[in-house]
Amino acid sequence: MSIPPHAVSVDVDVPFSHCDPLHVVWHGRYFEYFEAARTKLLRSIDLDAPQLAELGFRMYMIDARIRYMSPLHYGDVARCTTWFSDVKPHIRMAYLIDNLTRKARSARGYTVIATTNDAGELITETPHQLIERLPREQ
Repeated sequence: MSIPPHAVSVDVDVPFSHCDPLHVVWHGRYFEYFEAARTKLLRSIDLDAPQLAELGFRMYMIDARIRYMSPLHYGDVARCTTWFSDVKPHIRMAYLIDNLTRKARSARGYTVIATTNDAGELITETPHQLIERLPREQ
């Protein structure tokens, strides 16, 4: 899997509060790591929530998938990397979570985000105003 130049990463020191009694990260926490990386990616192109509101748009998650490969544990350092993998009809972001401590891939996945106007009405294709801000290498 090739990672494009616009990809961003966030590192997470896995805290005890993210783990079950066996010190393994609860599966739902991986989506929080996706969220941290997605926020950083959208901020990198000035499409965070305040900028979206100024443009008259909102974004909503319509699909999310994850494949778990090797568990994260308390004290591990995880790196979540994300990038735009498609923009039409909706924005799709791909993710990798790597366990830097154990040198293993922990998960991979994607999310799909639909755009609405201020009134909450679905826009069937990603608006041109948003596509203009997205990296060109998809």
